[in-house]
Amino acid sequence: FLLSLGCINFINLTTANAVHRAKEIGIRKTLGSSKNELVIQFLSETLLLTSVATLLSVFLTPLILKAFSGFVPEELQFSLVREPGVFIFLLILISIVTVLAGFYPAMVLSGYKPVLVLKNQAFADSGKTRNAWIRKSLTISQFVIAQVFIMATVLVSKQISYSLNKDMGFKKDAIIYLDIHFGDTVQSHKYALMEKIRAIPEIAMMSLATSPPSSGSSWSGTIKFKDGKKEITTDVQQKFGDTNYVKLYNIKLLAGSNLEPSDTVTSFLINQTYARILGFKDPQQAIGKNLDWSSKQMPIRGVISDFNQRSLHESVKPLVIGSWPSSQSQISMLLVPQGEAGITWKSAISKVEKAFKEVYPQDDFEYKFVDQEIAKYYDGEKNISSLLKWATGLAVLISCLGLLGLVIYTTTQRTKEIGVRKVLGASVSHIVMMITKDFLVLILIAFAIAAPLAWLGMNKWLENFAYRTAISWWVFGLGISVMLLIAMITLGFQTIKAALANPVKSLRTE
Repeated sequence: FLLSLGCINFINLTTANAVHRAKEIGIRKTLGSSKNELVIQFLSETLLLTSVATLLSVFLTPLILKAFSGFVPEELQFSLVREPGVFIFLLILISIVTVLAGFYPAMVLSGYKPVLVLKNQAFADSGKTRNAWIRKSLTISQFVIAQVFIMATVLVSKQISYSLNKDMGFKKDAIIYLDIHFGDTVQSHKYALMEKIRAIPEIAMMSLATSPPSSGSSWSGTIKFKDGKKEITTDVQQKFGDTNYVKLYNIKLLAGSNLEPSDTVTSFLINQTYARILGFKDPQQAIGKNLDWSSKQMPIRGVISDFNQRSLHESVKPLVIGSWPSSQSQISMLLVPQGEAGITWKSAISKVEKAFKEVYPQDDFEYKFVDQEIAKYYDGEKNISSLLKWATGLAVLISCLGLLGLVIYTTTQRTKEIGVRKVLGASVSHIVMMITKDFLVLILIAFAIAAPLAWLGMNKWLENFAYRTAISWWVFGLGISVMLLIAMITLGFQTIKAALANPVKSLRTE
C-alpha cells in the first residue's frame, strides 16, 4: 500500500511540476524531438530516481530492521550477498515502479503542443480534461488508503484496550505466583515454604494450585455425566487448587460450597458453561450430581461463575476445579496494596525470595505477575498496532504531499481566474474557500469509499476474538476528522499564498 501511495504521489507531483518544464518540452519538440524520444527521456529520469531511492533503502534497511527488532524475527537479516534473490527482486521492483510511476507523467508531458506551450496556454482548461480526473482519482485513492489506515489503527488500539481492561471473571491485580520444583518428592518442602511465606506481613493471602485461572498451560480430559439413560461426554479443562484458590482470585460461587481440604480429589467445582452443557438451567440443580472422572464418581460440590481461562481470542471452556495437593506445585500470593503502612511490593518479593532460597537453595527464584502474563497474550496485537501507527503516519504524510502537489498544480492553472476574481472584488477568504472546497470534496468521496472498506476489514479481523469491542461510529468520525484537519493544514499555506498573489502579475500577458 505504501509503495502504491508513493507511485501515486510521484505521478501527482510530476504532473503538478509540468508547468515548470512546459517550455523545455516545447523547445525540444520545436527542435525536432519526437514524442517517443520524450517518453524515453522522462522514463529514464524516473528510472534514475527509483534507482537512487532503492540504493538509499538498501543502506537504510539494516538500521530500520534494528529499530523494529521487536517486530521482526531475530534470525531475519538483510544481505544482498547472501540472498541474491533479494537483488533480483529489487531489479524487478525498480522496473515495475518505473513503469507504473513514470509512464503516465511521461505521456502527459510529451503530449503538450509546442505552440500552446510557448504561448503559456498549455494548461488552459486542463482542469476539465481527462488528465485532471485521473489526477483527482489518484488523489482519492491515496486518501482512501490513508483513512483506512487511520480507522484500522484506532480500532486495533480499541480492541487491545478492551482486552486488557475487560473483566475476565477473576481478580488479576496485585497477585504474583511462583513455581515449585515439580519433581520434588518431599511434599513437606512446599508446605514449609508456605509457612515461611505466611509469616510475611506484605502477603495478604496465598494459595497452592496447579496454575492461575487464566494460563497458557492447562490440563484437560474427558469427563462423563449420566442423567438417567442419557450420557454426556465432554472434554473439560481441569484445574486443581486448595480452599483459598477461589477466595484469592475472587471467583464468584453461584451455588453450593467451596472445596474442603483433602489429600486427594473428592469433589469438583464446575463453571456455568459446564453446568449448561450438562443441562442444568439453575446452578443449584447441579449440586450433589456425580461426574465420572477417571472411573471415579465425583460429586459436584459447587458451581462458580465463568472466567476466561485463556485470552479473549477463545471462548470460555467447560471447567472443573478440584483439590489434589500432590499435583499442586504453584503458589499464588495476593500482595497487600502498596503504601499501606509503608509496604512496597519490592520488599515483599525480596522476603519471598529469601524464604524460597531457604527451602530450595539449588533452584532459581522466578516469579510472575498474573496481570502482566495476561497482557502478554496480546503482544502480537500490540506489535500490529505499533506497525499500523508507523504505516498510518507514512500514509498520511505521502497523501498530504500528493495533495500539496495537486493544489500547486490547480492554483497554477487557475492563476488568471484568481486574478480576475480579485479584480472583481473577491475576498481572500472567498478565494481560499473556492480552491479548498474542491479538495475537501475529494476527501469526503474518499471517506465514502474508505468507511465500508474499513468496516469490512475490521469486522473480519475482530472475528479472531471470541470477545470483542464494538465498531463504534466515532472510529469513522475520528478517521475523517483527522484527515480533514491534516488536509486543511496542508492546503492552508498554498491556497492563502495563491489568494494573496498580486492580480496584476497574473493578468499580465507576454
